[in-house]
Amino acid sequence: MIKTALITGITGQDGYYLSHLLLNQNYRVFGLVSPHRQTNLSKLGSLADNVKIYTVDLRDAAGLLTAVEQLQPQEIYNLAAPSFVPDSWNDPLGTLDLITGTATRLLDAVRQVGLSTRFYQASSSEMFGDVTTAPQDEETHFRPKNPYAAAKLHAHWTMVHHRQRYGLFACSGILYNHESPLRPPQFVTRKVSLAVAKIKLGLAQTLEMGNLDAQRDWGFAGDHVNAMWRMLQANQPEEYVIGTGKLHSVRELIATAFDCVGLDWEKYVIVNTNLLRADEHFQLVANLSKAKNKLGWEPKVSFEQLLENMVKTDLEYLNS
Repeated sequence: MIKTALITGITGQDGYYLSHLLLNQNYRVFGLVSPHRQTNLSKLGSLADNVKIYTVDLRDAAGLLTAVEQLQPQEIYNLAAPSFVPDSWNDPLGTLDLITGTATRLLDAVRQVGLSTRFYQASSSEMFGDVTTAPQDEETHFRPKNPYAAAKLHAHWTMVHHRQRYGLFACSGILYNHESPLRPPQFVTRKVSLAVAKIKLGLAQTLEMGNLDAQRDWGFAGDHVNAMWRMLQANQPEEYVIGTGKLHSVRELIATAFDCVGLDWEKYVIVNTNLLRADEHFQLVANLSKAKNKLGWEPKVSFEQLLENMVKTDLEYLNS
């Protein structure tokens, strides 16, 4: 039987890699896209011909109910969220509605229609926030430090409550930073890979950065969406921490990226204190034991391979 999957946030990085995975598994893939997001469909590239777009305002509960009723999906992947965490300070209410509101409306639609749909909620390591222990696992306390993280936590608990009260197959992946060549340039990984490519080609001379000691658990988006899919194939709906379990500093990120093109990073990088983030985290790193043991999942792409791919892709992009 061909399964139908609905994806919100299909035009984002994760939406692309998840669509690719599901299409390879012979799913019928629908992207729920708000009318004002239609211009973003170009981000799907060649996948655009193979996924079906259902236009609906994610703030419209009746519209989402109709979509679920008409499409009868076996799986829903709710990835809808602002892509850049710091921007949530500029519109905390809009962030809350997009993240928590969309999750609540979709879960309610599944319940009202009476489907046995399996529901994935995209949670975030940002929910752990001001951590006191490292690494973090599924039992670590949440201490969010920004509106994005608070909204993600609200949506996370909304999902848990629907599972407990109504018996829905609803689960979440608490995902750590996951990157790819599809990241927009405001993300530090893509900012670095793009700058390295420009410097190598003589299109730029320097790269301005903030705190070089900030650390992250960086993985590959393609690996992380595989974990999402595995969660919905499991016998029981549960929460899973998804990351690499390895911390790397921004300094390591920069050095590794410059190594890809044979350049000494210290000759090109300038530290700009105006780029420092007030809510910086230092010890957000995953304990992925549960995902390994119960899902048989672990990352395949290394930190070095990820950056090599990103720099190579940006070199090809600038040369085209």
